[in-house]
Amino acid sequence: MVLRFLDAGESHGRCLLGIIEGFPYGFSLSEENINRELGRRQGGYGRGDRMQIEQDRITILSGLISGKTIGSPLGLMIKNKDWDNQNPDNQTILMVPRPGHADLAGVFKYGLNDYRPILERASARKTAMRVAIGSIGEQLLEHFSITSYGHVLRIGNKKVQQQRVDRIKEKENTAKIKDIVDCSPVYCLDSDISRQMCHEIDQAKKEGNTLGGQFEIVARNIPPGLGSHVFWDRKIDARIAGALMSIPSVKAVEIGEGIKSSARRGSRVQDPIYLRKEENNQLNQTRYYHRKNWAGGIEGGITNGEEIIVRAYVKPVPTLLKPLASVDLHTKKETIADYQRSDTCVVPAASVVGKAVMDWEIACAFLEKFAGDSLEQIEANYKGYLERIRNC
Repeated sequence: MVLRFLDAGESHGRCLLGIIEGFPYGFSLSEENINRELGRRQGGYGRGDRMQIEQDRITILSGLISGKTIGSPLGLMIKNKDWDNQNPDNQTILMVPRPGHADLAGVFKYGLNDYRPILERASARKTAMRVAIGSIGEQLLEHFSITSYGHVLRIGNKKVQQQRVDRIKEKENTAKIKDIVDCSPVYCLDSDISRQMCHEIDQAKKEGNTLGGQFEIVARNIPPGLGSHVFWDRKIDARIAGALMSIPSVKAVEIGEGIKSSARRGSRVQDPIYLRKEENNQLNQTRYYHRKNWAGGIEGGITNGEEIIVRAYVKPVPTLLKPLASVDLHTKKETIADYQRSDTCVVPAASVVGKAVMDWEIACAFLEKFAGDSLEQIEANYKGYLERIRNC
């Protein structure tokens, strides 16, 4: 079973489209859950005016009968309400590329004198479909008790203390953590730091500036054995990192304590292996465990049964109210860059997209490992595997 997707659509086009191939037969899919994640992507303090226009809702065009998947490709659509405000036959030619965007690189690539065709597809608007697709992957994983959450660690210079994050992780289940995150306007686990982050965003907006930051994604109850060491492109950490790097403005990815590990000796950063002395009835637990999780749940490109922990670093949005220097593509004269409608800070929204793309990659690896045409077959394969690893 190979699970894959294609998506299409432009920022100001009629709609965003997605096609998912390889999703198993017999799964009850929830449009409500997809729409909830789409709404979370549109939220987050620091978003721009576009979010007041769009009210993203998924339409499932194919692959379902009576709410259940039938094994054929799932066709998805999200309409762009902003299309109604556009005149596609009378659009301004865009001649002054914006630093930090794909504008100039795209002009070079295609030999253009108008960067609008680059802007339309390079826009972060297409992440709405990535969230919808990732939500479908999340629903599959949750059926097998695999859960995940994302939260913001830093915006600008305001950062939540790691001890605070660790205490909540140890104490609360995934559902409770999601509730805490959603109570914050910036999807942060600390209410005091949330207020400071909002103030930081307000200050940047007054200055005509933008802010970046950092978010973390955690997946729980992951079975060992997802991914593979045998080829570079089958390593689950490589796939997750690549998916996160495909999100606009994400410029770096860390798995586990990769950054801290690089500055310490090996004896302090490897995860010793221990044997459980009592029976443990959790779904995917083996008799082996790690007290620490410096590896972030992945060793040698394969999940080891611990939580997958990934952090992504987001650069400030490049479109500025006070634009930087650029060059007019037609006159070749130095000037200031164009301004397009934009956000002050996208870190909270990026955390939603990041969780979605990681859920999708884990779901793909899960179906590769426990392949079956129907949900029933996958359940049987997974049950047999868990019984085997508990006896290793």
